[in-house]
Amino acid sequence: MKGLIFNIQKFSLHDGAGIRTSVFFQGCNMRCKWCSNPESLETRPERQNSGARCYTVPELMAELVKDKAFYDASGGGVTLTGGEPLLQPEFVCELCDSLRAAEIGIALETSANVTEDVFQSVLHKFNAIHIDMKHYDAEAHRRGTGTGNARIVPNIISALESGVRTIIRIPVIPGFNDSPDDIRGFAALLDLVGARDVQLLPFHQLGESKYEKLGLKYEYTGTAQLYEENLEHFARVLRDTVENVQIGG
Repeated sequence: MKGLIFNIQKFSLHDGAGIRTSVFFQGCNMRCKWCSNPESLETRPERQNSGARCYTVPELMAELVKDKAFYDASGGGVTLTGGEPLLQPEFVCELCDSLRAAEIGIALETSANVTEDVFQSVLHKFNAIHIDMKHYDAEAHRRGTGTGNARIVPNIISALESGVRTIIRIPVIPGFNDSPDDIRGFAALLDLVGARDVQLLPFHQLGESKYEKLGLKYEYTGTAQLYEENLEHFARVLRDTVENVQIGG
């Protein structure tokens, strides 16, 4: 069995505790207009020249175990991200089993836009799961990402009920999900699903140059990035119903 991976980023300090290695999976079933990794979207990476390559689990493990001393010393581990890792669930399960056998902590960064069966098959493989909540409203979600949230919300509920640490992440995008009504809508949904940990991720322009390189249209050209102070009001509203709200991830 092989997995399609477009990047392995070592010594990452995001998407989980401690020093981490982030494994970026190729392919995504959403088309978020602000995506910072547009090279990851195609399941056939030759269309976007992403540089993705196929790994067996032993080949990938050979890279990941090199930094085990740093994981152990810092409480870190490996984060599976993308793209969307859960489009390759069999490979993810096999990789997680090998990481657990090597006593390496595992986190997942996902949009959870997969079937219930797929989500349940991987849920308990992880020590922590970060799930993106792009929008509380199904139609607005579709306009911004190309798909609704009908599969995502039930998977979020399953994760929160599972006992696996689950962090809900809201990428805050100017003009898409940052209005006062949007803030109240997110607060209501987070209260409904019982979210306990939320991260607000400020919009940034780190991926803008990639669109030009790939010959793709970028709808947020010239949009000012957001900073932590821009999201303080958003955080204050959420803290009325959510136990732990953090700006940044």
